[in-house]
Amino acid sequence: MSETIKLSDPISNNLLAALPVNEYRRMLSKLESFPLDYGETIYKRGAIIRYVYFPNSGIISLLAAVEDKDTLEVGIVGKEGMAGLAVFLGVNASNNLAIVQGAGFAMRMKAEELIAECQNGGALPRILQRFTHSLLTQVSQSATCYRFHQIEERLARWLLMTSDRTETQKFKITQEFLANMLGVRREAVNKSAMVLEQKNLIAHTRGHISITDRKGLAKASCKCYRIIKDEERGCHEIKEIQ
Repeated sequence: MSETIKLSDPISNNLLAALPVNEYRRMLSKLESFPLDYGETIYKRGAIIRYVYFPNSGIISLLAAVEDKDTLEVGIVGKEGMAGLAVFLGVNASNNLAIVQGAGFAMRMKAEELIAECQNGGALPRILQRFTHSLLTQVSQSATCYRFHQIEERLARWLLMTSDRTETQKFKITQEFLANMLGVRREAVNKSAMVLEQKNLIAHTRGHISITDRKGLAKASCKCYRIIKDEERGCHEIKEIQ
């Protein structure tokens, strides 16, 4: 059940935390807590975006699709950002499928109320512009990664990016779900996971993957991980406008 956010509640989402206090206070009555349940669809492809989501925890995966079963992850959004960015850019429908990849909670807001807030002349538009650039970097670098890097490198990058957003080293994930994220067959995911496990970088059991050597996994990952992380770090350094 959703509930209204209070000023005294901690702010885990980086975008909302970057807002000046008076601007965040004005938005409070329009924000509500919303559970992110693993595997839940947030937006269907082509559907009208009625809410935007600022995750406090958990992850929302953005999937491009040709058919309903032919999907490829093009971006992930955690506490560093917002799902529903198309609304800010003037588009009211989603071209991507958005699914909860990691359970948690988000603060959600009606799309029309976000637009109204962006027209108030506050800091929110600038903050969302900076996040837009960060997400575009992630999407474009992911496309490069899918084209040029081996599955083991891509899997290592994906695990590290997921760990950064969930602040945990253990994930609930099925091979089928992971295959959709990486755009490969389940057999390829299993083989790649076994390679990383044999190097003692991860532990892989049915339905779960744990990172056992984060530094080693970072070395096994492609350079895309560092490029995306550096861009996100710049986005996180947004300062409050007083």
